[in-house]
Amino acid sequence: MTEPSQTSPSLLPPATPELDILVTCPKGIEALLADEMARLGAIPVKTTVAGVYATANHADAYRLCLWSRLANRVIVQLSRDTLIETPEQIRAAAARLNWAQHLDEGATLAVDFHGRSEHIRHTLFGAQTVKDGVVDALGRAGRARPVVDNKAPDVQIYAHLHRQNLTLGIDLAGESLHRRGYRRDVGHAPLKENLAAALLVRAGWPERARAGEPLVDPLCGSGTLLIEAALMAADQAPGIHRKRFGFHGWAQFEPAAWQELVREARARASIGRKRCKSAFYGFDQSPAALSAAKANAMRAGIPALLTLKGEGVAALDPTSVEAKGPGLIITNPPYGERLGELPELVNLYATIGEQAKALFPGWTLALFTGNPDLGHRLGLRAHRQYALKNGPLDAKLLLMAIGQADKDEKQAPEAQKAAGREEGQPESAAPAADSAQMFANRLRKNRRRLKKWLKQSGERCYRLYDADMPEYALAVDIYGDRVHVQEYAPPRTVNSAQAQKRLFDALEVLPRELNVAPGHIYVKRRERQAGKAQYEKRAASGERFEVAEGQARLWVNLRDYLDTGLFLDHRPVRRMLGEMASSKRFLNLFCYTASATVHAALGGASESVSVDMSNAYLDWARDNFALNGLDSARHRVMRADCIEWLETAGTEFDLIFLDPPTFSNSKKMRASFDVQRDHARLIELAMARLAPGGTLVFSNNQRRFKLDEALIERYAVENISAQTFDPDFTRSTGLHHVFLVRHAADGEAAGGKEENGKEGGGA
Repeated sequence: MTEPSQTSPSLLPPATPELDILVTCPKGIEALLADEMARLGAIPVKTTVAGVYATANHADAYRLCLWSRLANRVIVQLSRDTLIETPEQIRAAAARLNWAQHLDEGATLAVDFHGRSEHIRHTLFGAQTVKDGVVDALGRAGRARPVVDNKAPDVQIYAHLHRQNLTLGIDLAGESLHRRGYRRDVGHAPLKENLAAALLVRAGWPERARAGEPLVDPLCGSGTLLIEAALMAADQAPGIHRKRFGFHGWAQFEPAAWQELVREARARASIGRKRCKSAFYGFDQSPAALSAAKANAMRAGIPALLTLKGEGVAALDPTSVEAKGPGLIITNPPYGERLGELPELVNLYATIGEQAKALFPGWTLALFTGNPDLGHRLGLRAHRQYALKNGPLDAKLLLMAIGQADKDEKQAPEAQKAAGREEGQPESAAPAADSAQMFANRLRKNRRRLKKWLKQSGERCYRLYDADMPEYALAVDIYGDRVHVQEYAPPRTVNSAQAQKRLFDALEVLPRELNVAPGHIYVKRRERQAGKAQYEKRAASGERFEVAEGQARLWVNLRDYLDTGLFLDHRPVRRMLGEMASSKRFLNLFCYTASATVHAALGGASESVSVDMSNAYLDWARDNFALNGLDSARHRVMRADCIEWLETAGTEFDLIFLDPPTFSNSKKMRASFDVQRDHARLIELAMARLAPGGTLVFSNNQRRFKLDEALIERYAVENISAQTFDPDFTRSTGLHHVFLVRHAADGEAAGGKEENGKEGGGA
């Protein structure tokens, strides 16, 4: 690959005055940009955050626009004023400049304003103020008022206000230089072209390209890294396909100098494509991404240099890349900005590392990620790291030398076969890392403990693990062939980085131990929630599926809410309600998704009313009823404040299920609710609706709940909490409290027993 060089001075017009320029770039690559600018003929003076100050003549400035792979904009600085803050000062500073030297008669303009002050709080107002100053200056020069064109101006004025310092200039780039013109189909979360180029430079690609090394992107997306690498290797000017730059409408534009630069760039491009020795391979499972990559490569003029294949990382094999190494693997995998994305990403990063070691020994892996902790799942040590920004996100480029695959790793599957596997564990499972082996062992132990009960009961939704070990503070719930993982927020005494590492360890173990696809593992962080905050929506995927519980069929959603629509610890309570409901009139207060009502209806309840304040969950309840073929005329849902509804209801019920939240301050309620403070009044209201001989089942999840003594004296109360836990919850029998409450004439009073329990309510 040939580095861009200056056009021979003899071919250019007579020397023009030096320009003071500011060249901007993404944060973190300023030093790389300064080096590039020096190679292109400019003289760097100093670097600043996201930019480099320099001097250059006109031809050098044009060359920067044409050849810079790293820059965003090239600004000719016209003035720098200090102690500028008010609109009047900004207008006066703009009016002092001789704008007639920069705008031809009739030229259109736009002002790109950045920054703010106590008096300038909107960029549009700042731009308007600068424009007014330009109009004042042109008016004094006897020129007509210019027309503003924000879409395609002849001249784009740059204005930057920071800490009372105002910089005014002409933007020679016009549109940001990272927009080469080849990328129209950008795919999902695209990497900007100049940042991609910076990653390649940091990975040593210019030197590798000169040696003819191959390059592979196993997650190529729309092909930005591949195309930028090919443009470098084939000596293609990144701006060669742009039809217009900002300097084209500048009054001081020198067409002859520009035309010579373009002629030289085209000649070099023709030669460079023929001389390029490197091979470029891109892989992606998405047909849309590959289609975009092919179209982008065509527009960039280098389609013949790229080989694109529709394969995932795990599907790569020794025949996927025909070129011999060593070479460079460079990729920008997803970062997992949302917690729910992590299961698939932990597996993806681990697979990248495994495939790199197996297929590309002796190569270099350059991985750009906004989540360096995921980078640790590669199983490779980074010999260099570069801190960069990808838009607003902090990110790192990790450079790793790929050695030979570990002998122990190659032999691990055979050793595992000899040692024997747990039932359901896939043959390809590798042993867990030492730090996670105890977690894997505990999962196996719990599966053995629950195996007989699961076979007898037929339950497919159950809790497998609940923070059994303090190192792994997780709850792992099984929903058929899917897994719901809740991470308990670590206390402040626990190192957050170590807690995240253990979460990643667990997410790497779970697919192997449970024989489940990473995409069927859903992760959430569980923290103390007030009232029904646990029911609030976290996402809007609408991804739900059907599960069976006894004879009931229920909808669950593992992605969109903190809770899933089905509280597993209340399974025995729902089963009991079903057994008690035959020929009964059933009332479900704070019904949530009304799963308890479904059990009661299937158990023979003659009619039911389910009350809650959430329209979303009442719709969910209706869907549960429809799934089980329940008659909506006999089994009704009502949107109401349960306390207000009880105060005005006149109907009696034979069986009432009352499962309020621990605390609620919903705006929909007349007043806040605290179960410890308010349960006595709530139970009194419910008992007023309980028919003689009927039963109120009162449940709550307040950890330190104590039943009001006056209730025990007035009613027949039986604490059945200990009887309402199936084997999957016997390790945490304080999760809820359940009482049977009857009118005193129907039985003897009994004391309640206080237990610890979880926050929240609803069954």
